[in-house]
Amino acid sequence: MSSKVKWGVLGYARIARTSVIPALNHTANSEFYALASEDQAKLDECRSQFNCGKLYDTYEGLLDDPQVQAVYIPLPNSLHKEWAVKAMNKGKHVLCEKPLALTAAECEEMIAAAAKNRVLLMEAFMYRYTDRTAKVRQILADGEIGAIRYINSTFRFCLDRANNIRNKLELGGGSLYDVGCYPVNFLGMVTGKLPESYVVECALENGVDVIFSAVLRYSDGVIATINSGFNSFREMRSEVIGTKGRLEIPDTFMGEAGSLNVVTAGGTRQVQVAESDRYALEVADFAGAVLEGRRPMLSLDESLRNMRLIEGLMELAHKKQYLGY
Repeated sequence: MSSKVKWGVLGYARIARTSVIPALNHTANSEFYALASEDQAKLDECRSQFNCGKLYDTYEGLLDDPQVQAVYIPLPNSLHKEWAVKAMNKGKHVLCEKPLALTAAECEEMIAAAAKNRVLLMEAFMYRYTDRTAKVRQILADGEIGAIRYINSTFRFCLDRANNIRNKLELGGGSLYDVGCYPVNFLGMVTGKLPESYVVECALENGVDVIFSAVLRYSDGVIATINSGFNSFREMRSEVIGTKGRLEIPDTFMGEAGSLNVVTAGGTRQVQVAESDRYALEVADFAGAVLEGRRPMLSLDESLRNMRLIEGLMELAHKKQYLGY
């Protein structure tokens, strides 16, 4: 077997051209081999910007290429399940952008396709590969802040680009799917389970949540809050509060260098965080899993658990029929 996985990319989305394709090009066990786009201008741009061996004007054309071993999917959320399943049915391993699907049923169908075709499938939560996340997990495992009692995680920003797919209901838009899935994943990472109950407050515009908050209660008494949105100044932070202290996590989902704060009765301890090329680390792990016949870091059990929570939160938001401003 080759020492490099040949990757195909379905669509030339912003995250593909600015983050993942560059990561493919400088990851030792990966090769950016093929791109598919129905937009000729995007194919031309890719040809001029990157060293790409094959360009296809249909997604099917790329999937029919026997040289493609793994596929990265940065398509709109509503297309994740369709094209992930099609890729896996062609024998391709799939790294799919978050959220993996729009419903738990879609997620289960994708998991079944991966098992049937004996290929790997992973949700692309790149922040899980950072030194920041590793330090968070170690501090919690060490018990420095005691038994966890409260968790808060927030990711919001001001969406000022007109006609953006994030605002289109039919494409799986909304702040919970787009950025709120990160706090949901963070809660799952910390607690390892689903909450037993939750309440939601949000505002919908044309059926899409532009601001979303939820309070969740777990069986062990832990209370958590998550917040996401498109209509306010950027905020990205989390905190975990225990019986002995508090862990503050600025820029929770980023890869830049920084620090964490551990606040206890003895004072505040700063924990330095190294810069991490989160996309390259994600690609390297997934490609390594393909080459070595192992599982990548993020499990499908976790993705399904988190998808069940997101679906439940979305159902509650729409059942209450919130109105926009």
